[in-house]
Amino acid sequence: MSRFIINGGNRLFGTAKIQGSKNSVLPILAATILAKGESVITNCPDITDVDATVKILRHLGCKVTRTEHTVTVDSTNVDKYDIPDELMREMRSSVVFLGAIIGRMGKASLSTPGGCEIGLRPIDLHLDAIQRFGVNIHEEYAKIEFETVKHLEGTNISLSFPSVGATENIILTACLAKGTTVITNAAREPEISDLADFLNSCGARISGTGEGTVVIEGVEKLHPVQYKVIPDRIVAATYMSAAAMTHGKVRLTNIIPAHIAPVIPIFEEAGCDISVTASTLTVTAPPVLHGIKTVRTMPYPGFPTDMQAPVMAMTTVCSGTSVIIETIFESRYKHVSELLRFGSKIRVDGRMAVIEGVKKLTGAKVIASDLRGGAALVLAGAAAQGSTVIDDVKFIERGYEDICGVLSSLGCDIRAERNTTDGTTAESG
Repeated sequence: MSRFIINGGNRLFGTAKIQGSKNSVLPILAATILAKGESVITNCPDITDVDATVKILRHLGCKVTRTEHTVTVDSTNVDKYDIPDELMREMRSSVVFLGAIIGRMGKASLSTPGGCEIGLRPIDLHLDAIQRFGVNIHEEYAKIEFETVKHLEGTNISLSFPSVGATENIILTACLAKGTTVITNAAREPEISDLADFLNSCGARISGTGEGTVVIEGVEKLHPVQYKVIPDRIVAATYMSAAAMTHGKVRLTNIIPAHIAPVIPIFEEAGCDISVTASTLTVTAPPVLHGIKTVRTMPYPGFPTDMQAPVMAMTTVCSGTSVIIETIFESRYKHVSELLRFGSKIRVDGRMAVIEGVKKLTGAKVIASDLRGGAALVLAGAAAQGSTVIDDVKFIERGYEDICGVLSSLGCDIRAERNTTDGTTAESG
């Protein structure tokens, strides 16, 4: 069991380098099994979701080595097509291995994926799409078996919702299929384009990512490459929220401004000054933040659902009333009950949350229940007066690399306390 201990109330100042993207690196690492040989993936964040992905790759027969932020995957001897239940349960994103395994092995065996409890995220879109390639699917209890009838055949797929995971799985399945695959209403997130850029560098023929209609022309084989993962736009926006609600000034480096563009208007509406260069962004917060009229989560290029919780944390200290409408996941307000412990004023009605800003938050003992909701609690603790203890930080560490170290470097009094194998505690931060 690990926890974060924060003595809040400090204004944050300084510079922070943004890690590689969690939502890019996971499908890219899965994709390495399609290219026989040794691929080198750089700018990999040191997060537990990458740890879980490496375990799956090794189970499948890959040789994997890690050095700082580089992961080297030799997929030459992949000889398994299943992912054990205990590995699937470690992270929801493990389902992205489905398309890669079927593309490489012609069959796959998975159990229901795990991850954060933020509401139903059914994989029906994935299953319906995979079936279109000529794959038989057999479901029994929590086990799903996939087997290609003859060979993977390119197809036309129209998604009822622009699902990121389904789009990734379709792309991975289509790369080595015979013929052309067209995805209509595909997800447009930058992480989709990053996956396609990696695969294209391996010899795939993918076009249209970022535009809603993606075309994949199947090829006979892919070759391994070295590839650099894009920066994490959600982590960048999280630290923007930290700067704003502590009335600080923070410069973020290693960013792609276009990827953060959907969230910038929210911070400007709150009264922050945003300065952008080719690869940096500086947030300068006012003495008093203004309320946000309405934030509505939408598929990219709309406001990302992953930023709903951190922005809600910010609005708890904005003057006036702010409104957030969550349109993507029906249960993504589990952090609200914990934010209330800081003295915030939040009312939830279905998918809408109304936040009445307060002059100050007070430190509290809280529990993280998911990745982004957990990050929101860290932000609240950093802005609150007094001491905050956050338990179950394993969820936060799924996607944020050394969040204590980053915030400490900006002036936050935060440390991690971990139980060791001998029952004692160790501190870091």
